[in-house]
Order: sequence, then structure tokens, then C-alpha cells
Amino acid sequence: PMARGPAPACVLGIDLGTTSVKAALLVRGKQGQVVAESCSRETQAHTSSLEAGPQGMEQNVQKIIKALNECLAALPQQQLQRVSHIGISGQMHGIVFWKKDKGCKWTECDTGSTFEPEEVSHLITWQDGRCSPTFLSSLPLPQSHISLATGFGCATVYWYLKKSPDFLKSYDAAGTIHDYVVAMLCDLKKPLMSVQNAASWGYFNLLRSFRGFCALLVSDPGSIAGKTICAWHGIPKGTKVGIALGDFQCSVYFCLTERTDAVLNISTSAQLTVSMPPGFQPPETLDPSSAVTYFPYFDGDYLAVAASLNGGNVLATFVDMVARWTEELGLQVEKSAIYTKIIEAALAHNNSKLSIHPTIFGERHVPGQLASVTNIAVSDLTLGHVTRALCHGIVENLCSMLPVQHLMEMGVRRILGSGSALARNEVLRQEVARIFPFPVVYGKDVDAAVGAAMVMFHRK
Repeated sequence: PMARGPAPACVLGIDLGTTSVKAALLVRGKQGQVVAESCSRETQAHTSSLEAGPQGMEQNVQKIIKALNECLAALPQQQLQRVSHIGISGQMHGIVFWKKDKGCKWTECDTGSTFEPEEVSHLITWQDGRCSPTFLSSLPLPQSHISLATGFGCATVYWYLKKSPDFLKSYDAAGTIHDYVVAMLCDLKKPLMSVQNAASWGYFNLLRSFRGFCALLVSDPGSIAGKTICAWHGIPKGTKVGIALGDFQCSVYFCLTERTDAVLNISTSAQLTVSMPPGFQPPETLDPSSAVTYFPYFDGDYLAVAASLNGGNVLATFVDMVARWTEELGLQVEKSAIYTKIIEAALAHNNSKLSIHPTIFGERHVPGQLASVTNIAVSDLTLGHVTRALCHGIVENLCSMLPVQHLMEMGVRRILGSGSALARNEVLRQEVARIFPFPVVYGKDVDAAVGAAMVMFHRK
């Protein structure tokens, strides 16, 4: 839709996710772009936090870049040599600090050059829990429609300013993990940030510098951040690199083609998304109790998003609990076997009187809320009934955040279902069909790496 001049021959898309790194090569085909090759590697980067203790959720940046290098090394050289543009997305909200002139060290590898992180902090991820509600309420209010939550980059900066200011003295630049990679590839002296990543940090008017701490330049998603300074893994030196994008927006870009579609994604967490009409501007001030947030998308558009912290992780916790109970009874059952069994059991019960409010991880708009089970009847105590009620609760919770009535008013006519939890759980899919009065289509699974490449494809 945004073609300007001839499309690039070959685009590399990269997604630096919470658990894995993915790279995809897109080439021009007869019906638009096609994925020629892709590769993903688990990062296994979780590490303990020195400053925040058990509340912290950090990742080792060396391990993330190692997984990225392994991914690229696995892609065919002759195609990498044809790459003209690189699109990069990654996990939102998190923050990593580095020293501008010592961010990485370039070395020669078999196929060209590669970089390794040098003076770089851990990545403090979106799952970080160090900022308590009390601490957050002591911070200046963001002058925007986006609230501040623990794990959001700006909240983390304030936490360091208050709790261990010396930590920040070692660094003079900061960004999301994907901003860091873009800055290294292009040797940017000042990190560039797209409005998507800036918004995900929690302060949209980010240009105020944090007490002299790196000024950030915020620019439009889809624009070019710079050019590669080395032949990275054989990709020609001088290849154009797009500004880093949010993995969420790239996943949506990958599958959302009609404004009458809503995207329902249930993987670890869950999101229900619909695109706002052109020209929509989010409210100036924030309603902290509102469950819907507005994410900057492309070309000045916004997405309305109900982002729940409770998705597949709730089922995983339930399976965990069942496994622990069995173990306490002196029996041993594999978790994967439990998962299969409870789904089977739930398929035998079409519904359950049980009512489970599954928000065991709280929600950003009601951080103190926990889960509850009500309406417990003797007849509904089987594993099947409980699993059925749990799946219903997960979908219902998401639906309560962005009600069907709203979707209808916004002109939604169809739901695109995606995410690992929906893909492998038929009970969850049945509950989606029960709760939403729209046809639901399960297409290819969302792919932020391919989405990031598509963005570069559509913008010269």
C-alpha cells in the first residue's frame, strides 16, 4: 500500500523476542513478497538481577546477540549478499544501557564482520517487577495517554536514579534491545527511537532528557535509521537499516490487512487489537482505570489494544500446580502429559458452572487484582470442568477489557486468531467462538520478524 519506487530485491527482518531471536529473508515474488528463508534460536538469556533481587527480570545481552549471530550464520550467504534493507523489531517496554563509544566490538568472522556487546548493561525486560505501585505513584505523571507500569523503560530509569544512581554513571546511552542493535549496526552517536518504542517506555513526550541522561531522537516508524558500517555476516556494507519497531506492531502489520478485522493473540500473555480510523488522536490525558491503550502504529495511525498479562501463562501455572500436587502425593507425571490430558478432559464438558476470574498475574490497569474462583458446585469439580472454566475465564477477561459492543461500534466484522496458546488448545478456540459473535479465522501464526521486513518492503 505504501510502495514508493521499485521494491527492494531482498529484505532481512529480525525480531529480538523475550525467549528467542528470529531472522527472515523476504524476496519479491509474483504476488508480493515471500519468505525465502527463516531461522530462529532460543536466547536462554534470563539472568538474576544484582540490584533488584528476586523482583528483577533481566536478560544477558551477550546471549541475545550470540543467538542473533547464530541465526544469521545459518542463513544462506548468497541471499544475505543481496540484502538491501534490514527491518528490526523486538520486545517492547524493556531498557538496556550502554556506553556510546564502547557499545560493541566488531570482529571479522567467516562471512564478513560481526559485533559483540562491550560496555552494555543487562536488558531489564518488560516482565521486571522492581517498581512497586507505591514507587510508581511517587513518579511525575506522564503527560500522555500512556500509563507507567513496572518493567517500562522510563520507570526503570527512575528506579535507578532513586535506588542506585551510581549504576547510571557508567553509561551515556539507552534504548530498547532492538534500538541498541540498530545503533551498533549503523554506529549511531545518538540512539534513534521510533514513536512505537518511545511510547512503550511509558513517557511519550520522551524528549526531555533524564537529568542529562542521553537525549533520544524520536522518529517515525518505517523511516531509515542509518546504514550498516560493516559487511555484517556478508550483508553489504551501507545496507539501509530501518528504525527499530515494536514487535507488537510488526506482528499486527504481518496479519492485519482490513480495518474491519480485529486481531486476537493468545501466547504467554494476550492481546485484542483493532485499528483506529485514520486521523484518530488518543485522549490527551490518561484514564488509569481504562483497560484499553492506544499504540502508535504506522503513518500516524493508532491501534486500540486490550493487553492482558494473563494468557497462556495462566494455563501453564495451572499445569504447574497440578504437577506439584501430584508430586506431593508421591507420583510423577510429565507436564506435557498433564497439558494434553486436561485439554482432553475439558473437551468432554461443553460448559461449566464454575466461574474463574483468572487474573493471577494482575492487570496493568488493576495491578493489585488477583485471581478468584466462584460458583463452585459439587457437580463441577472434575479436571475437565475446571479447565473448561479456566479457558472461558481467560477469553472472557480479555473480552471485558475491550467489549464486543465496542468492537461492533468500531465496525469489526471478523477476528484473526493467533498465538501459541490458541494454536494448541482447542478448548480456548471453542471459548473464543462462544464469546465473540464474529467469524474467527486462524491463519498463519503471527511473525514479527516477517512483519518488520514487510514494513521495509513497503517503504523505500
